[in-house]
Amino acid sequence: MVFDDDVKACAALVQRADPDRFRAVMAAPVAARAALFPIYALNVEVARAPWVTQETMIAEMRLQWWRDALQEIADGTNVRRHEVVTPLSRVLSSHLAGILDEYVAVRRWDIYRDPFEDQAHFDAYINHSAGSLFVASAQALGAADEDVLRDFGYAAGVANWLRAIPELEKRGRIPLLDGTPDGVRRLAQSALDRLYHARLNRVDVSSEARPALYAGWQTERVLKQAISQPERVAAGALEPGEMRQRLSLMWTVASRRW
Repeated sequence: MVFDDDVKACAALVQRADPDRFRAVMAAPVAARAALFPIYALNVEVARAPWVTQETMIAEMRLQWWRDALQEIADGTNVRRHEVVTPLSRVLSSHLAGILDEYVAVRRWDIYRDPFEDQAHFDAYINHSAGSLFVASAQALGAADEDVLRDFGYAAGVANWLRAIPELEKRGRIPLLDGTPDGVRRLAQSALDRLYHARLNRVDVSSEARPALYAGWQTERVLKQAISQPERVAAGALEPGEMRQRLSLMWTVASRRW
């Protein structure tokens, strides 16, 4: 893995825009960081693309730009020069470029104000956004079973989604199918069940791939809090204190358990 100026630029981008993932990467071995920072920088760029303009066509074009770049990586020829795309081309296989393409494609939902159609639609969104990001980041580091990663990714994705509810509603989105306390509890419990299912199959994630899962270190706490106190979701009160975050991440890394 090459930790050059492009990777450093990716790290700076993640540090500014996604401090939780930045902390998780800095807790990973140095060799893993050169792969994780470009992938998480892509996440930053794609996640904010629908929000930086009110023009839906421009937002669509921004996402298509990233899909085109990933297609170039998948094809293996004539990859455009870009501080995120260039280091990505060194760490993504053709298959993983395709996985991230489905991640970009599903983020089109963020552009518009339509609610999710049903539970299957919501689950697909989480699976192909958070789930695909975990698949790509973990498998870029080492061997890891995709089903385990998608279970873990769904749980982490729902946890982060619940943390984002107040901001999504502020931006005019309808983020939940059922925003009642019971509805929040059911969603959080479903995600927690998938987290536990993933943990039953820890052996299927190699030690090399494990650092990619550090990014979900707050998942269990957030989901349990949403189950016990669902009113905290709407209040935006799922964020832990600074010291608790640091200690929790340290425990995750030291215990080698996710």
